[in-house]
Amino acid sequence: MKNDQRKSDLAAMSVDQLRDELLKLKKEQFNLRFQKATGQLDNTARVREVRRDIARVRTYARNKAASAGQV
Repeated sequence: MKNDQRKSDLAAMSVDQLRDELLKLKKEQFNLRFQKATGQLDNTARVREVRRDIARVRTYARNKAASAGQV
């Protein structure tokens, strides 16, 4: 359920919005890695979720950019 909502939100975003989302996720990933290194990370599953969200955002951005170029 949560994944489907996330996918529909990403599908509705523009390429610029997806870039902003990607930047936000990369910052979160950096912070999570820093917390892990210092032993302060409580939710270790969040690292995996963020990594997959980054891949998902990149995929949507690439698909939108490709379809915009073909129009």
